[in-house]
Amino acid sequence: MSGTAIRARGLTRRFGDLVAVDHVDLDIPKARVSGFLGPNGSGKSTTIRMLCGLLTPTDGEIEVLGLRIPEQAEALRRRIGYMTQKFSLFEDLTVRENLAFLATVQGVPRAQAGRRVDELLAQYRFEGREGQLAGTLSGGQKQRLALAGAVVHQPELLFLDEPTSAVDPESRRDFWETLFELADVGTTLLVSTHYMDEAERCHQLAILDRGKLVASGSPQALSEALVGRTFEVTSARPRQARRCIESLADVLGVAQIGSQLRVLLAESADRADALAMLQRALAGEGEVVAAEPSLEDVFVAATHGQDAPGRGP
Repeated sequence: MSGTAIRARGLTRRFGDLVAVDHVDLDIPKARVSGFLGPNGSGKSTTIRMLCGLLTPTDGEIEVLGLRIPEQAEALRRRIGYMTQKFSLFEDLTVRENLAFLATVQGVPRAQAGRRVDELLAQYRFEGREGQLAGTLSGGQKQRLALAGAVVHQPELLFLDEPTSAVDPESRRDFWETLFELADVGTTLLVSTHYMDEAERCHQLAILDRGKLVASGSPQALSEALVGRTFEVTSARPRQARRCIESLADVLGVAQIGSQLRVLLAESADRADALAMLQRALAGEGEVVAAEPSLEDVFVAATHGQDAPGRGP
């Protein structure tokens, strides 16, 4: 597994008749920020829970940090961190008490625990707040404390399940800077998100839709694969133009952005024919120009026109 932190083949999880994760193959590189992108219910959380040994797969094989999961999940536990969107904190304990307790739970030796807590208080900007109850912190501060607690034992691999859904945009930006700092010192991170702007920041991305892996690669490579299939349409009557364009056979998706329309063509479409088709649909009342593909275009193409996740708050 040189260079690979996680390898999964045929990963599947059923809940009765519901197939939550459907034969997913994954290769997650070490010391990188990898992302799961998908709407709620796409299978992101279920996949993460299987990868870290909290949920047994119905079928498939998993290897994490050289260990077979779930058979060796107990050996893996000390080597990973896990953070969810619910921020698992003890609100009636102080900032320091939370970190000290988590250090004990994670087996940090007592001789080292105090020093490690001090390091985290400084690194995550809690100096002067050590005695504040966790329940009185702001959303962004709770997020930072939860992340500090997740890395108190210096894990090799960190799972983050939609960790920014409850915080403001500035806190989200700060949080992502911290994730890259962790990757710089060798930590592998797997982050699930339904925010497109966060997915764009990942080194590598896996897009899930209704339990299936529908695309994977770097955000740049995924976007470049759509060159020639994306256009911007300017029209004085964008709503009417959208209805006309949506009815065209080779159009996979149309999204209105202000007074412009963003059009994604099907893979089988001939670019010249499609361009002429779009111009005819406008009946001389608009302009069509080629556009750089975006990650949102990638998602629409991969899911065949399903609603894309959000851009973030």
